[in-house]
Amino acid sequence: MARILQGKIALVAGATRGAGRGIATELGAAGATVYVTGRTTRDRRSEYNRPETIEETADLVNRAGGQGIAVRVDHLDPTQVQALVARIESEQGRLDILVNDIWGAEFLAEWNVPVWQHSLEKGLRMLRLAIDTHIITSHFALPLLIKNPGGLVVEITDGTAEYNDKNYRLSLFYDLAKTSVIRMAWALAQELQPHQCTAVALTPGWLRSEIMLEHFGVSEVNWQDATAKEPHFVISETPSYIGRAVACLAQDPDVARWNGQSLSSGQLAQVYGFTDLDGSQPDAWRYIREVADVGKPADATGYR
Repeated sequence: MARILQGKIALVAGATRGAGRGIATELGAAGATVYVTGRTTRDRRSEYNRPETIEETADLVNRAGGQGIAVRVDHLDPTQVQALVARIESEQGRLDILVNDIWGAEFLAEWNVPVWQHSLEKGLRMLRLAIDTHIITSHFALPLLIKNPGGLVVEITDGTAEYNDKNYRLSLFYDLAKTSVIRMAWALAQELQPHQCTAVALTPGWLRSEIMLEHFGVSEVNWQDATAKEPHFVISETPSYIGRAVACLAQDPDVARWNGQSLSSGQLAQVYGFTDLDGSQPDAWRYIREVADVGKPADATGYR
């Protein structure tokens, strides 16, 4: 897949860390020019107050073989998003791949708290960050993307449609946020199809993001030590895994077969043959259904 996306222009909205960073890096490894956006730069942090920056992500894209361009954008601000798209059009004249990975709400959810007890301010802020940002970005970016057939939109969420339809995600606000993104991808697919473009929803499995590794007090090098605290973490995956899923979708000449569908990194690994960094193919959502949710002991045999 090396360099197969050379000449393609991608926007990864929400690429400061986690899945967005992994996606941007893998698109770069495939040769793409990648605009990476977020609110945390070397000079200014977002409300997360975390150290990861969009400049670091752009550097990773460059080192992987692509061209990374960091642009600070608050995707809740239509003026900033409009200016971003205008810049892409001015500098590149096209947009081939839009990844809506904006989130920014890890610290807003109150798990297993009913809506009448959950902070209304935090809940509504979560919905704005998870839903409004994606809509605003698509509103301004899609007129550029549909100028050329073959464009791809990837809506990043948590959970497949099948799983989320049957399982409460432990908070009304979180449940609504992640399910709404899946429906958003389906709606975009209907609007993009006449322009020969494709939209999908895509979820990672249990992601070894910077925040998750920090939560368990481990690093990527010794991540398996976290299984002492949470045995089912054995099924976890790196951000590169979903990144490779997006890169495979972006270079698939028959990507329209997925239009409107809810997909997972583990599912696409079985189709395209890519692996995680350790050579495994974790299938987290099947594992969660068949092992974790039914109370079986943690054992990833046959699931990665």
